[in-house]
Amino acid sequence: MKKQKVSDAVIHRLPRYYRYLDELHNKGVVRISSNSLGQKMDITASQIRQDLSCFGEFGQQGYGYNVAELRSEIGHILGIDSGYRLIVVGAGHLGHALLQNFDFQKVGFQVDTAFDVSPALIGTKIHDVTIRPMEELEHYVEEYHPNVAVLTVPQSVAQPLADRLIALGVKGFWNFTNVELSTQTKGVFFEDIHFVDTLLTLSYRISRPEELY
Repeated sequence: MKKQKVSDAVIHRLPRYYRYLDELHNKGVVRISSNSLGQKMDITASQIRQDLSCFGEFGQQGYGYNVAELRSEIGHILGIDSGYRLIVVGAGHLGHALLQNFDFQKVGFQVDTAFDVSPALIGTKIHDVTIRPMEELEHYVEEYHPNVAVLTVPQSVAQPLADRLIALGVKGFWNFTNVELSTQTKGVFFEDIHFVDTLLTLSYRISRPEELY
């Protein structure tokens, strides 16, 4: 039987489920109903049940979900326990901020190393992550096989750099370059982060509040 294709909308909601369940778990909440979870997330209970049904049976009618178990199951679905390895390419202001403040390990990623072209950065460390010269990129990736690359480089080099990394076997890209990356290679995935999109969404909401209520 052909496996059901999970929609992008469901995939993008899964991290939200995990985040809310993680917060509940840390607060000591043991059980929660789909109605209560939906109210916290502004999602209908039926949507939650429908989303989770893509991956199996969770919870019991009239009994709700065990928070720790559902959190663990969704974490497994998201690959948090897969031990993925990650490199950061571009250790300037944004790359530095991510390495300094973002807890990659909490969501299952081991940060191997980072790369940059600046002589002032090469050889330094950010949270025990060593900054290496770009000349070592190919050798490092061929030897250690990271799964994901975080790109915080200038727009002009974003696609050529992605092409280099794809040729070396990198499968996932967390892309902060404000360029839409593409490839003909199957099994390679991009998450393009556009800060301006979210800022303009906020601008729309505060400009047209009457359309939202």
